[in-house]
Amino acid sequence: MDIGIGSLIFLFSIMLIIGVLATKFSSRLGLPALILFLLAGMLLNNLIYFANAELTQLIGIMALIIILFDGGTQTKWTSIRPVIGPASVLATVGVLLTTIITGFAAMYILDFSLMEGMLFGAIVGSTDAAAVFSVLGNKNFNKRLTSTLEAESGSNDPMAVFLTVALIELIQIPETSIWIAIGGFFLQMGLGLVFGLVLGKATVMVINHIKLDTSGLYPVLAMGAAIFTYAITDSLGGSGLLAVYVMAVFVGNSDLTYRYTILRFNEGFAWMMQIVMFTLLGLLVFPSQLLDVFWQGILLAIILMFIARPVAIFISMLFMKYNVKEKLFISWAGLKGAVPIVLGTYPIIAGLENSQLIFNAVFFVVLFSALVQGGTLTWLAEKLRLINHEDDDSTPSIELINLGATESEIMKMTIVKRSPANGVSLNHLNLPKDTLIIGITRNNTLLTPTGESVIQKGDTVYVLSDKESRLKAKEILVGK
Repeated sequence: MDIGIGSLIFLFSIMLIIGVLATKFSSRLGLPALILFLLAGMLLNNLIYFANAELTQLIGIMALIIILFDGGTQTKWTSIRPVIGPASVLATVGVLLTTIITGFAAMYILDFSLMEGMLFGAIVGSTDAAAVFSVLGNKNFNKRLTSTLEAESGSNDPMAVFLTVALIELIQIPETSIWIAIGGFFLQMGLGLVFGLVLGKATVMVINHIKLDTSGLYPVLAMGAAIFTYAITDSLGGSGLLAVYVMAVFVGNSDLTYRYTILRFNEGFAWMMQIVMFTLLGLLVFPSQLLDVFWQGILLAIILMFIARPVAIFISMLFMKYNVKEKLFISWAGLKGAVPIVLGTYPIIAGLENSQLIFNAVFFVVLFSALVQGGTLTWLAEKLRLINHEDDDSTPSIELINLGATESEIMKMTIVKRSPANGVSLNHLNLPKDTLIIGITRNNTLLTPTGESVIQKGDTVYVLSDKESRLKAKEILVGK
C-alpha cells in the first residue's frame, strides 16, 4: 500500500524505538538482536511494498562500514595480536573451505549449477561482524576465543565479497581467467591493509591536532574518516571493508582526543544502522516466498552449521594450539548476519537467473543460524567450560581532553591490575614537571587527590599535563 511521508517518518520512529527495546529483550534470551529486526521488516511488508535491492545494498554497505568501525575501535590490539595468525587463516582458508562444502550441498539441494552453488556458498561463507560483536560483546567468554572470533569476523568479509563478485563474473562471463581473479584478491587485501594503516595514522594525527569549536564534531570527523577510508580504498581497487577494520583498530588503540565521546557516538550510530539495515533487509523478503525454500533452507543451514563450518575450522586450525573444545566453540560461533544478506542482493542486481531463490535461501539460512547458534552460544560455552571467571585485566582505557588553544591536555585513564601505579601513593609517583593529578573517581565517588592518596585498580584518574609530558605520564601511570 502507498503511504505518505508523515506515515513513513512515524514508522521510522517506531522502528527505532522498538529496535532499542528489542535489544534488551534479545540480550536476555541470548539471541542476536538482528533476528527481531529482520522479523520486524518482514511484518512491515503488510504496510509497505519495498523491493529496491540497489538502495538496500547501498545502505547495507554504509551500515557495515559503521559497524566495522565501531567494532574495530573497541578491539584491543594487545588481545588480538597473539591471534592474528589463526584469525587470518580462518578469514581466508576457512571461508574458502566453507564456501566449497556449502556450495556442493546447494548445488544438489537447490538444483543449481556448480557455479551457482559455489556462489551461494560464498555468500553464506563468512562470519558476520555485527552478529558476533552483538553476542560476544557483553559475555564473559574466554578472552583468547573472543579475540579470535572478533578478529576473524572483522576481517573475513573481504574474502566473501571477493568470492561473490568473482563467481558472479564467472557465471556471466565463463571465459574469465580464474588466475586474474586470484591475483586481484591479493591486490585487494594488500591495498586494504596498507590504506587502513596509513589512513588510520592520518586520522589519529588529524583528530589530535585539529582544534574544533565543539567536542561533538570529533565523532563526526572520525566517522567521516572511516567512510573516506572505504571510498578511497575501494575506488583504487583495494578491499574497503578490510581497510576500515584495520584503520579502526589503529584508531581505537591510539591516544585519542575525546576518545570516550567518539566511542560512545560510534556505538549508538552503529546500533541505529543495524536497526535500519536489518529492517530493510527484512522488507526484501516475503514470508510466503520463504515457504518455497523451507525444507531446503533448513537442510542447508544444518549442513552449514554441523558440517561445512566445523570441517573448515578443524582443517584450517589443524596445526594451531587450540584444543578440541575451543575449535568446537569457534565452529559454533560462526554466526551469519548482515553480510550474507547484503551479498545476497548482488545476484539480484546482476540479474542472474536464480537470484531471488538464492536471496530467499540465504535469508532463511541466516535467520536459522542466528536463532539456533546465537541462542545456544552461551550454553555451549558453559558446557565446554570456556567461560572466563578470572578478574579482567584488560588494557587501560585512555581519553585525551583537548583544552582549546592551550598546550595542555587532560588525560582520563583507567587503572587496571597490571598498571605500574596500582597500589602506589601519589607521593611516590615520579610524574613529569607540570603534570598534576586533579581527580580520582572510585566506585562512582569523586576523591580529592592528596600526596597520601593511593591509586587502586578500577580507579579513573584525571591528569593535567602538557602535550610533551603526556607519554611519560602515561607510562608511569598505566604502562607502555
